[in-house]
Amino acid sequence: MSIAQITLPKGVGPHAEKLFDAITGASTAEDLNRAGGKAEGFVLGLESAKAIKSQIAESLYVAFDDAASQRASELA
Repeated sequence: MSIAQITLPKGVGPHAEKLFDAITGASTAEDLNRAGGKAEGFVLGLESAKAIKSQIAESLYVAFDDAASQRASELA
């Protein structure tokens, strides 16, 4: 799943794309772990502030997790 497939509130999309790119472009496992943590915190913050619905949050979690899993297998 891509971030572009998720309907996000104005202003959120560019930040989500930046985090997604950090995950997919991580050069080490440490960088990947850091980028994944930032992405998870980003979604948690949006969800906690009720800036996004839980369904959108779940879609973001899945997109970030899928990207991180894919990148981890590439780095292994």
